[in-house]
Amino acid sequence: MRVFVTGATGFIGSAVVRELLEAGHQVVGLARSDTAASALTAVGAEAHRGSLDDPDSLHEGAAAADGVIHLAFNHDFSDYVASGKLDLRAVEALGAALEGTGKPLVVTSGTLMLTMMAPGRLGTEEIAPDPGSGAPRIASESAAMALAARGVRASVVRLSPTVHGDGDKGFVPSLIDIARESGVSAFVGDGSNRWPAVHRLDAAHLFRLAVEAAPAGSILHGAAEEGVPLRDIAELIGRRLKLPTVGITTEDASRHFGFLAAAAVPLDNPTSSVLTQKLLGWRPVHPALVPDLEAGHYFND
Repeated sequence: MRVFVTGATGFIGSAVVRELLEAGHQVVGLARSDTAASALTAVGAEAHRGSLDDPDSLHEGAAAADGVIHLAFNHDFSDYVASGKLDLRAVEALGAALEGTGKPLVVTSGTLMLTMMAPGRLGTEEIAPDPGSGAPRIASESAAMALAARGVRASVVRLSPTVHGDGDKGFVPSLIDIARESGVSAFVGDGSNRWPAVHRLDAAHLFRLAVEAAPAGSILHGAAEEGVPLRDIAELIGRRLKLPTVGITTEDASRHFGFLAAAAVPLDNPTSSVLTQKLLGWRPVHPALVPDLEAGHYFND
């Protein structure tokens, strides 16, 4: 297949590109700069110039492909609603190019939205998003599902909040930075709330399986671990940095964690991928979150 990938030079996207190339696919990556274009050609992919806020470039890239994996997202937590609207427009542009073709479109979402529909309950692929919940990426997920009825083999991969591995710049490195700056490694309450986790190479493999074989209308969960207690993560960070581990109140969370206090830290997000594994034969094989943190690369300055 000739696969068009947005976010192709990112932490997850670069792994997806390698996964696709190693499986014999051709890859065309969206590139908004010369640096991104050079990174793609260096690994054997093609570069298609454009950006998320240029729907014509997205439509053109998708129309020339046999399938699309949409990973790009503007992670601006100061205006996450605007980021969600931008993502929706991107999904609509990509979908319009594929409508009626039967070609695959894999859209990225997140498992954290499940905390709005099923707080504290094990989240499964069968839980439908609630458009009234206010989660920014629900609109994109709903748009992808609508495309499945318009001749697009559309599927959604809900990623864990912790997609980990060498080069991670997400939530866990943010927790490490906050611990270094504050002098303590903290969790909220008793720290029993859980984050699902997946290694980025296992996530990349899931995206390949999805573009190759996921039926139209599939919801897939990129969760190798159902849930790692935040206290376990905080204690490991404290041990590696030789800092005390402390519990803080919900009232103090915003001051200590900043945007993470609302985005993720106190949320209980246990998530199952049993149906995903059964549907596509996906079997995570790379290190789990705690062993990956114990390996040490997260703590290299």
